[in-house]
Amino acid sequence: MYCLSPYVRRNGKSPQNKQRYLCLSCQRSFLWKSSKTLEERKYNWFKLWITEGYSLRKLSNIKRTSQSTVKRVIRYWLSQSPKENQGDLSGTKHIIVDGSFLKRPTGIYAAMDSETHKLIYVEVNVRESSEDLARFYSKLSDAGLKPESATTDGNTAQTRQLKNCWPDIKLQRCIVHVQRQGLSWCRRNPKRTDAKHLRELLLKLTEVKTKDDSLRFTKGFYAWEKRFGTGIESSPNRGWVFTDIVRARSMVTKALPNLFHYVDNPKIARSTNALEGYFSRVKEHYRLHRGLSKKNKVNYFKWYFYLKPK
Repeated sequence: MYCLSPYVRRNGKSPQNKQRYLCLSCQRSFLWKSSKTLEERKYNWFKLWITEGYSLRKLSNIKRTSQSTVKRVIRYWLSQSPKENQGDLSGTKHIIVDGSFLKRPTGIYAAMDSETHKLIYVEVNVRESSEDLARFYSKLSDAGLKPESATTDGNTAQTRQLKNCWPDIKLQRCIVHVQRQGLSWCRRNPKRTDAKHLRELLLKLTEVKTKDDSLRFTKGFYAWEKRFGTGIESSPNRGWVFTDIVRARSMVTKALPNLFHYVDNPKIARSTNALEGYFSRVKEHYRLHRGLSKKNKVNYFKWYFYLKPK
């Protein structure tokens, strides 16, 4: 196109069977040439493969091309890694941090903005060890992140490294984790009186939404502790059922000081459900493309996080 006019129409084919165009302003005929490669022009195919989980067969049917062409485009983009751009994180004040195993002992570990539910940073092949978590939080700190609160599942290494990196941070325990683990230790149909009462109390945990609700739960637990705590401590029983009651009691006792920060500040997430739901969707899409090599597997997750951050 010589005059840069936007008014063009098709004008037959060239001897090489390429589409020709006619400029309606200057009446010149030309071939449309793009500086982008075939793979770059068909980047949208790769995005559908990543974010929607489309198979090669489905993409080839939609785009009316061969599966080998689709495979070549996907292979081209999968061999590259997207640009990691955290940006300035100083505006993020409340986060959710959690991990999910891919193949033990490594997995995905991520930090999410609790207000927008958007990923702010994520890594693949991370262990939930003190060393890996310290490095992860250090990167966030270097990017300007200074969170006021973090919602966690109570992992001790996680708690310790968060406090090391940001000493003044409030750590909100995930109430769903506390409830689920406590109910598991109390059993579905407990025979012990102490387990029955603790189970009834834990069932009400996710219903706590106001200051009065939190005070009612706290008073209920202290009443349970006053009634059964001394007997549990002095009991010579060491059976596996009794041991689980001891675990449930210990967990709630330690979690209670950090269990209801969200009541005072609604911007603080009360659970890690938003991040766990994201992990669930990631794994569901990945299972549609299982069988990738180790390198392509890592790049797949990087591209997914880049293209679908929330």
